[in-house]
Amino acid sequence: MFVIGLTGGIGTGKTQVSGILSDLGATVINADLVGHEAYLPNTETWKEVVNAFGKGILTESNEIDRRALGGIVFSDPEHLKTLNAIMHPRIFDMIRERLDILKEDGVKTAVVEAALLIEANWTALATEVWVLTSPSNDVVQRLLTRNNMTEETIRARIDSQLPQDERVTYGDAIIENDGDLSKLTLAVEDAWHQRVPA
Repeated sequence: MFVIGLTGGIGTGKTQVSGILSDLGATVINADLVGHEAYLPNTETWKEVVNAFGKGILTESNEIDRRALGGIVFSDPEHLKTLNAIMHPRIFDMIRERLDILKEDGVKTAVVEAALLIEANWTALATEVWVLTSPSNDVVQRLLTRNNMTEETIRARIDSQLPQDERVTYGDAIIENDGDLSKLTLAVEDAWHQRVPA
C-alpha cells in the first residue's frame, strides 16, 4: 500500500488537498480526528492529560476542552512538550492500526493528513511525505475568516510550528497553495499522476 504523509502548517489547505486526494481514490486518515478519539473521556490518554494539566481543562460533561487546553499549551513550550509526549506516541499507534486494517482490506493508496507528521516523528508511517506550503499572509487571511482567531493568536500558532522552509526539506513532493482551488487541484493531480503507483 502506498501511503502519502500529507503535512503542512496551520491554514495551508491540508483538508482541501485531502479532499482532492480522496476524489482521486485515496483513503484518508485525519490525525486530528484520531487525536479527538484519543481524548475521549476516561481513556488512558484522557487520564494522563487530566493528570498533567488539571481538571480545569474539563467541560461539565467531563470532556477535554481543547480550546482551554490549547490556551495553556500554546503559551508555554514546556506545557506543549508535556502534551506532545503523551499524545504523539498514542496517535502514532492508532494511525498505524488503521493503516494495517486498510492494507488488509486491499486499499492501494492511503493518506495520513497530519500537521505534525514531521515534528511528531510519524514519517515512518508514510511511503512518501508531501508538504503543502502557502504564503504566510494567505494563511493568516484564511484563518481570520475560518477560525475566528485574532491575527496575534494565528501568528503565535504559526511561530510554534516547524518553519516552512525547514518542513520542505522533508518533502518528497512539495505542493504550493498560492492561488485558487483549481490551481491547487491541478498541482495535486500532477503529483498524484507522477508519484502514486497506478
